[in-house]
Order: sequence, then C-alpha cells, then structure tokens
Amino acid sequence: MRLELHKFQKVYNVVDRISRIGVFVAVVQEQSFVAAASKLGITSSAVSKQIQNLEMDLRVKLLNRTTRNVSVTEEGAIYFDRAKRALDDLQEAQDEIYELKSRLRGSLKISLPLSLGIKYLSGCVAEFAATYPDVALDVSFNDRYVDPVNDGYDLVVRIGSLQDTSLIARRLASCPFMLSASAQYLEQNGTPNAPKDLKHHNMLAYTGNTGVHEWRYKDAEQKVGQVSLSGTLRSDSGDMLCRAAIEGVGIAILPAFYVAEHLNADRLQSLLPTYLTWPERDIHVVFRPNRYQSRRLRVFVDHLVAGCKRLPWE
Repeated sequence: MRLELHKFQKVYNVVDRISRIGVFVAVVQEQSFVAAASKLGITSSAVSKQIQNLEMDLRVKLLNRTTRNVSVTEEGAIYFDRAKRALDDLQEAQDEIYELKSRLRGSLKISLPLSLGIKYLSGCVAEFAATYPDVALDVSFNDRYVDPVNDGYDLVVRIGSLQDTSLIARRLASCPFMLSASAQYLEQNGTPNAPKDLKHHNMLAYTGNTGVHEWRYKDAEQKVGQVSLSGTLRSDSGDMLCRAAIEGVGIAILPAFYVAEHLNADRLQSLLPTYLTWPERDIHVVFRPNRYQSRRLRVFVDHLVAGCKRLPWE
C-alpha cells in the first residue's frame, strides 16, 4: 500500500510540475502575470504561486518582476527555450493520438513564395482545406527567407538550393528560368539565335543590383558558359519584369511560374530553348525532422507533391 502511494505521489508531482511549466511559459510569452492569468483562465495570485513553486523546485530565479513588467533571467531564458519545446512535443503527441483515433484535425502554419504560391499552389492548398475541414490552415505568402524552427512554421516551400541540412526536404518540381519576349519586341529588335546575341538586346534584370549583370547557361552539349547583359529596367519583382516583357520593353529571364501562362497564351515567345539557365533550380517543401511530424503534416505534404505534378512546366 505504501509503495502504491509513493508511485501515486511521483505521478502527481510530475503532473504538477508540467502545470507549473505551462504557467511559466505563458508568463514569458505574455510578459505579464495578469495577461498570462487571463490566457490560462486562472487568477493572477495563482500564477504568482505557481511561479514561486517552480523557482523553489529548481532553486533558481527564473523571472525578474517589477510593478510594470516581467522579464526572464539568463537561467529563465534557457529554461523557457527547453520548456517550450517540451510542451510543444507533448501537444504534438496528443494531437497525433487524436488524429489516429479520428478525422484529420489540428493546425498547420505554412509559408509559400509569393508569386508561385498565389499562381500555382493556392489552388492545391484550397483543395486540401475542402477535403480536411477540421485542419486549420494559416498560410503566409512572402519571398523572405523563412526558418521553420525559429519562425514557427510547420512547413515552408523554398525555391533554389537548400543549405539547412537539419531539415527534411521533399522535391516538388523543377524551377527552370526561361528567356522570353513579346512578338512586338522581336519584330522591332530581331530574335537572338545564340547567347552572344543577347549583348545587343535590352535585358530585363531580375535583381535589385545596379550595373552589368550576367547570364550563366548550359548548352545542349552540357557545356557551361556565360554572357554579360545590360538593360534599362531592373527589379526584384518578377511580376513587374514579366509585365514589361509583355509590353515589349525587352527580354526577360524569369522562373517558369512567372511566364508559363503567358507563353501558353502567346503573349510571350520562348527564346533559346536549347540553353538552360545554370545552375538549375528546384522547388522543395521543407519541414522539421521526423519526431516533429504529425499525420496532418505528412498528408498535406503528400497532397502538395501530387498537386505539383500538374504544374504546366513539369
């Protein structure tokens, strides 16, 4: 009987500690005892008591308190980082158990490249939302570098080379850069037949830099070369340069997702198709390693991979 009571007390102590950790994490996130209490649905005095008990358990001061604000100590910052991850792991485990026993549910925070996402991935995301109505999706469209871990995203779609080897990546599609111009521009300025001919054309630069830019390419014999280019219009917006090419301003070298629909509609014409922009680029979806994956994430990634097989340049 005494042994069973001892086991019960140990379990109770663990549960109590987890509760205190949850309160501590809420205080740090809200930077206020009052706000944390409101978030948790308890009184401010209860929050204060839980923090005091946690500090007594650890024998270290976790928070600096004043009448106006709350800040973490050096030890508190270290503890918060580990505690937050531990609570996230517990929540992930609970969500996965629920998913196994019921319909797909939970939430996913997703980051997509701006133009690619809006033009070609938003439909795939909408299909998933319609198929799995119990999964709440938070979708962000932007072209900045997003870190799934530090920025709090479940998955991120990236274009180009992958450098973070700590993440899991699945290839979605190729991302060829294509040369194109309008029939009006080519009628007035001639059609280039080789990369060297581009020196005599107004090249629309997909960059924010100034001065001369270059195009690196690979020919049909797999030989890599480069040519210096110049032009009167530069922009970090592919949509802007695509519009300029349609209006006959010059020749654009842009990712396929900017120009594919305009090539199909004959608003633009493809140039030098036997030359490929080098190095070649791919589109990937990246996410945290296996132990952080939920079933809803795996199902969404599979759905995205299948959807990208329908991209017009694949």
